[in-house]
Amino acid sequence: MSDRRFSVVICVYTEDRWEDILAAVDSVRTQSLPALETLLVVDHNPALLDRLSEEYKEFGAHGGSAAEGEEVRVLANAGPRGLSAGRNTGIAVARGEFVAFLDDDAVAERDWLRYFAEGYDDPRVMAVGGRTTAAWASGRRPRWFPEEFDWVVGCTYRGLPPGKVRVRNVLGGNASFRRGAFDASGGFATGIGRDGDKRPLGCEETELCIRLAEALPEAVLLIDDRAVIHHKVPAVRERFAYFRTRSYAEGLSKALVARSVGAGKGLESERRYTTRVLPAGVVRGLRDAVLGRPGGAGRAGAIVAGVAAAAGGYAVGSARARRGTVTFSSGPIAPVSSGPPVPGESPVPDASLAAPVPSESPVPSESPAPSVSRASAASTASTAGGHSG
Repeated sequence: MSDRRFSVVICVYTEDRWEDILAAVDSVRTQSLPALETLLVVDHNPALLDRLSEEYKEFGAHGGSAAEGEEVRVLANAGPRGLSAGRNTGIAVARGEFVAFLDDDAVAERDWLRYFAEGYDDPRVMAVGGRTTAAWASGRRPRWFPEEFDWVVGCTYRGLPPGKVRVRNVLGGNASFRRGAFDASGGFATGIGRDGDKRPLGCEETELCIRLAEALPEAVLLIDDRAVIHHKVPAVRERFAYFRTRSYAEGLSKALVARSVGAGKGLESERRYTTRVLPAGVVRGLRDAVLGRPGGAGRAGAIVAGVAAAAGGYAVGSARARRGTVTFSSGPIAPVSSGPPVPGESPVPDASLAAPVPSESPVPSESPAPSVSRASAASTASTAGGHSG
């Protein structure tokens, strides 16, 4: 396992997160399993690019003083503005056999990469994600905020089984992939997810993971809840207005994903979530309200409001898709220069996708493999040829 080399990609876009970016990088540089390199991809912000290049000039790839696990390379997003193109830029220059992604406002626990590495013991495993916990700006979860909707703030939500489980898609801000996964399926679709627009879209990783499963039907995608990161939730995202807007954007995203890969694959896990997990959450909230527990009624109401907002977004997104106002296509990952792009040149072939938008939330597979669960891993190893996925 110690010979598994990870390139960690952190996409950044604003100097407002300067301290968060430094903390994210520090958490990678102190991993118990050292990363081969940390790649900071700056999204069309020359001032931030220059500042980070100066900050990490002693830890670059060319004659710096970087020790094992400390190499930091700063590069410009070589594609269109947005998170997907930034990730593709990182993938293109990554030297590791495995590529991990960390949000710029999150910090990874010390054994994050080590647990990722363990997941790849089974050669069928193409992606391993982890558990993302919320670091609320106020110091605690708002009483009305349901755990079932923690995906709204980019975190692991209630409804996912614990342990090491097989899933349809991993969470993009806390995930890793074999390099071969991108060779088989291409990169992230640009035009999906966040691109500096005020609307909090997402789901680029959902679309990629579904595409990966189509390209490699035997591929296994896992989440190991021991691979933990702590994701900062600013005060503005603790408000109901953001909750409602993000839920609506999720509906828009799901409509685009359904158009991309078909409603059957695009929504199969969401059906379980909306018919089992969310009703149980409403019942739990109403029960707490009856028992006089703080926030119960608010959580039940928020779940109903979130579902309504997502349904509205899905309807609008589906109508736009039927009118043909959104299209997308994925392209291969090609090597790019590690420096800023030369004006007039495009170091990355155009892999732009002018559309799908699913969610940032990982969703459980309809039929998780028993051999993946932590409780049954030992008993199934002998019957599955030693495979853990």
